Amino acid sequence: MKYVNFLIKMMIFLFICTIVSISGLYAFAYFSDEISLNSENKIVMYDSDENIVYHGHGGKEWVKLSEISDYVKNGIISVEDKHFYNHQGFDYLRIVKSMYNNLKSKKITAGASTISMQYVKNMYLDFDKTWERKIEEAFLTINLETHYSKEEILEGYLNTINFGRGNFGIENASQYYFDKKSHNLTLEEALILVGIPRSPENYNPVGNFERSIERAKIVARSMLDNNYITEDEYNNLNFDNIILHGKKEINNLQTFMYYHDAVIDELKTINSVPKSLIKSGGIKIYTNLNVDIQRKLEEEINKEVQNDEVEMASIIVDPKTGGVTALTGGVNYAKSQFNRATQAERQVGSVIKPFLYYAALENNMTSSSTFKSAATSFVFADNQTYSPTNYASIYANKDITMAAAMAYSDNIFAVKTHLFLGEEVLVDTLNLAGIDKKIMPIPSLALGTLELSLLDFAHGYSTLANYGNYNDIYFIKRVEDLEGNIIYEHKENPEPVLNQDYVYILNELMTTTYDSAFIDHVSPTVISLRPKITRKYALKSGTTDYDYWFAGYNPDILMLIWCGNDINKNVDKIYSRKIKDIWAETIEYALKDKETTWYEPSDNIVALPLDGITGEYNPKSKHNTLFYFKKGSEPNF
Repeated sequence: MKYVNFLIKMMIFLFICTIVSISGLYAFAYFSDEISLNSENKIVMYDSDENIVYHGHGGKEWVKLSEISDYVKNGIISVEDKHFYNHQGFDYLRIVKSMYNNLKSKKITAGASTISMQYVKNMYLDFDKTWERKIEEAFLTINLETHYSKEEILEGYLNTINFGRGNFGIENASQYYFDKKSHNLTLEEALILVGIPRSPENYNPVGNFERSIERAKIVARSMLDNNYITEDEYNNLNFDNIILHGKKEINNLQTFMYYHDAVIDELKTINSVPKSLIKSGGIKIYTNLNVDIQRKLEEEINKEVQNDEVEMASIIVDPKTGGVTALTGGVNYAKSQFNRATQAERQVGSVIKPFLYYAALENNMTSSSTFKSAATSFVFADNQTYSPTNYASIYANKDITMAAAMAYSDNIFAVKTHLFLGEEVLVDTLNLAGIDKKIMPIPSLALGTLELSLLDFAHGYSTLANYGNYNDIYFIKRVEDLEGNIIYEHKENPEPVLNQDYVYILNELMTTTYDSAFIDHVSPTVISLRPKITRKYALKSGTTDYDYWFAGYNPDILMLIWCGNDINKNVDKIYSRKIKDIWAETIEYALKDKETTWYEPSDNIVALPLDGITGEYNPKSKHNTLFYFKKGSEPNF
């Protein structure tokens, strides 16, 4: 009996302590500074012309609660937090019930987040599942409930919640999906929108109409059970006449969100922009984005890709500054938010060869140096062999020049060069050019077995395009607070890392890929682009078992593009041509109003007309083209 009395007293004591603690928290929150509803975590993003391309969480305006359809307000409350008007931020009965159900099923089957808790989580916190974050979430929820009315909280929630496909806020979502103001939504339209936040990727009607309707019916049932709609309204629901608009008024660019995500990733690495600033007032981010080029890139990708399994990623950089002017991380952001330009590492294939041949030039080889192109097995220690092959097993079966090897992307020449130099030399060159990655010095490195992201590779290629000068690749020009005070500004700091004379020779070598003088046992790899380009570019293509790559640049622009899929399945060979066409159409558009430029050679460079295949002087050869040499290294005929 004493034990029972002790337990009862302890329970009463714990209950009183809990009440006192909760009351103390609410009192502390009451006397603490209130958090702002309509400025927290606000991000205003600008393009290179300082036009707004992204505002807040994507919405263009903060709509008042009175201007939102009652169907939306009642639907959200019914399906997300039916006791919203009766609790102070936490639905304790729902918490106990969800804990019981989760314990009973031995897995998490239900949650107990209220609208206030969701609002705080979405607006003020990251999504780390730590006790520190959960404690902060609880305190901010109390602060929110203490300082604001239920109507103010619901208004803020509806203006910031994720409605899928890059749409945050009910007004933005209403105009995107149905091309109308939120107060004009029909019951069926409101049900569809209210159903989205539970899983924006799965329940948005543009991405998956059938599932969105199934979810809308669940919302309708909940509204009926909670007396927000009548039996007649429920029984007369008709989703057959739903007309989807599905377009965003601002720029109408689906791929922009990949650029947006890359900007946010970079923002997180800038130490001078504290996370607390976003929580306390918001920021303005000025980027290098060129909306016209981004739009053109998206148009060309959409024109060329019809297969749902095929993905493409691309990056366009101003090599003079390192600024990223356009980026796509996939074909359809609504389908997949995985950013293949910044997150996916793939074998790069033959687009690595320009770095190999730069290393060769720097180590006393020349563009007319020759190796035999023929089927070859390389034997190493312990009788280990390596037997690379050319594409389609086609060989010249004779000596060819470095220039011809570049034109044909000859694998045998590349491996022979790599082994002749020593495998560490290519590793050192890649690192020196700006590819900050641990690279294994192996024979197959010359053929691009190295895995890199487009963003990583752009660092190296930008150095070649910027005449041997390394620049950091960056998205953000500067960051300001909402009052216009500059808190971060990118400082360009170009660093000369490669020899300009050898870079000039290399860039000329990369024009052989579309030079008809090299048509012989095969054609140059990019000869199909010759009629589609009006300027001089350094170009290189690459292929692996599952990937197609293309890189090209001149002093004004660099673009890399990748095509493949996420499950390492073969992609139709036609995409090898398609990415070249996308590159050409986009680059030519981007440079249409600029003067034609190329790299100026120093006085150390000399040019000789030689046979492109043999490297010999033969005035009658149909393969004659200009070879470039550093003075003193040219052949003497």
